[in-house]
Amino acid sequence: MLRSMYSGISGMKNFQTKLDVIGNNIANVNTFGYKKGRVTFKDMVSQSISGASAPGATMGGVNPKQVGLGSSMATIDTVATQGSLQTTGRPLDLAISGDGYFMVGPKPAAAVNFVAGTPTDFNAMNKSYTRAGNLYLDQNGDLVNSDGLYLLGFTNKSDGAANPTFTVDTTKIDKINIPTNAQSFSISDKGEVQYVDSNGKLQYAGQVLLAKFPNAEGLQKTGQNLFKETPNSGIAVANLAQTGGAGSVVAGTLEMSNVDLSEEFTEMITAQRGFQANTRIITTSDEILQELVNLKR
Repeated sequence: MLRSMYSGISGMKNFQTKLDVIGNNIANVNTFGYKKGRVTFKDMVSQSISGASAPGATMGGVNPKQVGLGSSMATIDTVATQGSLQTTGRPLDLAISGDGYFMVGPKPAAAVNFVAGTPTDFNAMNKSYTRAGNLYLDQNGDLVNSDGLYLLGFTNKSDGAANPTFTVDTTKIDKINIPTNAQSFSISDKGEVQYVDSNGKLQYAGQVLLAKFPNAEGLQKTGQNLFKETPNSGIAVANLAQTGGAGSVVAGTLEMSNVDLSEEFTEMITAQRGFQANTRIITTSDEILQELVNLKR
């Protein structure tokens, strides 16, 4: 009898966790770049009443007899599918159409060597990753996110020509700066940051880098729309946009949350009913135990 009560308790705990995840998803339905969570369950170990037996000369085989001991939480997944893109018309709003994450962090203390399409040694950089591309210019003209972390990428390698060509310095990953006296600027689908200087000449500030992971769902959420690398996400592979499987940079657009409200409300109803059903297991078991106690009267 106690087995049924403990099974009910395990079910209640699991559905409570599922409701917690659903509530967080709904709360972040309008959070830029948010990736929804999903809870999965698994059954717990079963107690064997009797084992299985093979067919004999006169009798057929018998299946095992087992009583399950409840359920447990299997995973809390991060669903890394892309959210819909919303046009804002603001040139500093960036979205990624396809795979990859923006790299943000404090100013690197030293140059970081880079080889396209290979894992990069970012140990010298306290970096994070995000799909939220709502960027801003600080008073120095640096591209930063809402928390003041620099957008990381390549800086332009000037060739000193009258009409300079765009050549990125692939030996150094650094913050990207647009001079404060620039007349205008734009960001291409390849992540190239261009601006018109005070003399009316087209200049290049740098190029945005996108990071890819062997297992993006293995990234750890750290808040502020940021992700951190984990042992199961794999090492970040940095690439230029539209190379090495990385997506395109879409300026004037933001990626919305991938939460589907209709799906979340449906999951909330099923979780609520599942929770209620497990409470009935406990109350029913309690009533039966009460009847057993009353037998003594």
